[in-house]
Amino acid sequence: MLQDLHAKNQILHCAIGIVPSSVVLTSFQVMSRVFLIWAVTHSVKEVQSEDSVLLFVIAWTITEIIRYSFYTFSLLNHLPYIIKWARYTLFIVLYPMGVTGELLTIYAALPFVRQAGLYSISLPNKYNFSFDYHAFLILIMISYIPLFPQLYFHMIHQRRKVLSRTEEHKKFE
Repeated sequence: MLQDLHAKNQILHCAIGIVPSSVVLTSFQVMSRVFLIWAVTHSVKEVQSEDSVLLFVIAWTITEIIRYSFYTFSLLNHLPYIIKWARYTLFIVLYPMGVTGELLTIYAALPFVRQAGLYSISLPNKYNFSFDYHAFLILIMISYIPLFPQLYFHMIHQRRKVLSRTEEHKKFE
C-alpha cells in the first residue's frame, strides 16, 4: 500500500513539475520496480532469499537516497556539489548493479514460475486466450538488451552535460 502511494507520488511529482524528470522514464522505472517487487519477488517466495534481491534493493535504496537529496536541495536552491556529483556519478556502478540483481532474480524465478504455472492461462478456456508467464518473463529479460544501454548512455550524456557545466561555472568563480 505504502509502495503504491510512493510510486504514484513519484509520477505525480514529475507530471506537475516538482521534480525535473521525464514522466515517461519515471513511469517506466516505477512500473518496472513494482513489477519486480510484486510480480516476481513477492509472487515467487523461493527467490526472496537470493543475493540478487539484496543486490537490486541496495542499488535502488542508495539511488533513491541520492535522488531525493538532490531534489530536496535543488528545491531549497542550495545544492551541494557532492550531492550533484553523486547524482550524476554513482549511477555508473549502481545502475548495472541494480539491473544485474533484477535479471538474476527473474532468472532465479523462472523454474518456479514454470513448475507452478504461475499467472499462466492455458487453452482451452471460454475466452480463447492463453498467456505464458514464464515466456513473458523471458521477454522481459530480453527487453533489457536494447533498453539498458539507451538509458545508461542517456545518463552518461546527462552527466557530461551537468558536471561539465558545473566545472565551467567553477572556473569563473
